Amino acid sequence: MESFLERERRRCGLLLPIFSLPGPYGIGELGPVALRWLDFLAECGQSLWQVLPLNPAGHGHSPYQSSSALACDPLLIGLEGLQQLGLLEKSDFADFPRHSAAHIDHDSIGPPRRALLRKAIERFLAGGGDRDYELFCAREGSWLEDYSLFSVLSERFGSTDWSRWPAAQRDREKLALERAREEWAAELAIRSAEQYFFQKQWEEVHKRASELAISIVGDMPIFVSQGSVDVWTRRELFDLDGAGSPRAVAGVPPDYFSATGQRWGNPLYRWERHREEGYGWWIGRLRRALSLFDAVRVDHFRAFADFWEIPAAEPTAVRGRWVEGPGEEFFVAMENALGPLPIIAEDLGILSERAIALRDRLGLPGLRVFLFALDDCHEDSPFLPENFVENCVAHTGTHDNDTFAGALFGDGEKSLKRVELLTKILPKCYGNLHPIDGALAWLADSRARWLILPVQDVLHLASDARMNIPGTAEGNWTWRLRESELGTVDRDFFRRLGTRRGAQQDRLADCH
Repeated sequence: MESFLERERRRCGLLLPIFSLPGPYGIGELGPVALRWLDFLAECGQSLWQVLPLNPAGHGHSPYQSSSALACDPLLIGLEGLQQLGLLEKSDFADFPRHSAAHIDHDSIGPPRRALLRKAIERFLAGGGDRDYELFCAREGSWLEDYSLFSVLSERFGSTDWSRWPAAQRDREKLALERAREEWAAELAIRSAEQYFFQKQWEEVHKRASELAISIVGDMPIFVSQGSVDVWTRRELFDLDGAGSPRAVAGVPPDYFSATGQRWGNPLYRWERHREEGYGWWIGRLRRALSLFDAVRVDHFRAFADFWEIPAAEPTAVRGRWVEGPGEEFFVAMENALGPLPIIAEDLGILSERAIALRDRLGLPGLRVFLFALDDCHEDSPFLPENFVENCVAHTGTHDNDTFAGALFGDGEKSLKRVELLTKILPKCYGNLHPIDGALAWLADSRARWLILPVQDVLHLASDARMNIPGTAEGNWTWRLRESELGTVDRDFFRRLGTRRGAQQDRLADCH
């Protein structure tokens, strides 16, 4: 298959999750805050904005452990935008707690944000809603009704782990669900309206991005959470026992990130059942993602070729086995249903020959992470900018890495070795720049069709700005960008990065 990047010009952009945007109410949000961010990107000559999954955050506030693969996170709905609609008044914010501009305190700001959102939606519904809301509920009803019911029942029973619910609701007995819909009708309407307002605000952001010639790159986890509406409603598609608990779970064996591997805990797919139904569940999921984003990064692409199966009783990911995935026929089914796929394969970690061959047959662009070259550097390293292929997306690091400044200038011998190595291998024509800026310019001069930089690396932020430490469950997904930090950006430098994407090989040849 042809790579969608082959039809794309060389482009540059930044990675910043919605929840990390600056703003007045404790967490990044849609609405005016996101629109101002798009204006900043345009001022800096950037034409790509990569975000993390938009789904409701799950355990540890992770966007990769969600209660729904199709719904979006109500916590990210812009309260400023609801004020502008007249659904919230200034007096409603009188008791909103003080909060950090640099980190998200979910326990502190979550309850008051949800209370304000509820107040706004109750006012909206009391006024009869509007025609757009009715159309949204009709159009998205195939997933929206189940999601709203799942959300209400999860709150009612104190857990998203539906396998622990009373048997009637756990097993989706028809009469029990009908009674729940009747009893909780008003609450279900609120949950549906939350999704409507997220969609409404997201469409405004997406429209503005298009006007500024900025493409939004989304992120789709390959696996879904056990505690999700997706597994609750389609148990037959997942490897579960009779009580609804996973027989085996997903993860990866020991690798660059963790000596004991990563035990994610997600249930595994019964791929033979997906095949029997023509991959319809997946087609719906990918269709939804492509309606939200201009391109989608598929996390842990390797699992389509072969995935690590961990017995559910194992406490770590050390003991497991590789099992063959659906392979090329999956993507053929997706393309037959949806047309050309603007998909980026997250192909980091240890790849099998089968996974590499699948990626290459499909023509999917992979990732090149420069930080990896500083820990395992050899002249043939695929993570050195001079060795980047054209059909790839280049990064300094990802949301799972330390910041570039943290990796270089943190404490310890490992950081010193990285600085020494970078100084040694950085082409001489970048020698007058700060080492980080020199690395960014080197990446910009590579063959990579797209360059997307974590905003922390643009700002030279240290390890306390790190987004996530794989293998840890707490303390992640809390970093926020402060408005004042944007004022420190050298806009001219980054505008040049965005425009120096042509004739790069001549420049690299002149550097050595």
